[in-house]
Amino acid sequence: MLHTFYCSDKPEAVGVRAANREAHLAFLSELGDRLFMAGPLLSEDGSAMVGSLIVVDCEDMAAARALAARDPYAKAGLFSSVAIKPWRKVLPKS
Repeated sequence: MLHTFYCSDKPEAVGVRAANREAHLAFLSELGDRLFMAGPLLSEDGSAMVGSLIVVDCEDMAAARALAARDPYAKAGLFSSVAIKPWRKVLPKS
C-alpha cells in the first residue's frame, strides 16, 4: 500500500538539510521500485526547501514508520513534524 510522508523542516534548518542531502537521496534511491515519488516542499515564493513529500509502497503503517525513522534527514533532526498516511492513487489512470 502506498503511504505519503509529509515532512516539515524545523525553522532555520537549511544547514541540516544541506549537510544530509546526499545521504537522504541515496536512501531514497535504495528503495527502488517501492518509491513512487519524492521531492522537496518549497516556501511560498519557491526559493527555499522547507520540507519533503514522499510516497512509498510499504506493507503497513508499522513498516512506514520504521522507514521514516531510517531517513537520514530524520536521524539528523531536520523535521519538526512527519505525518504519514496511507494513500491511493486514483488519477491519472495508468
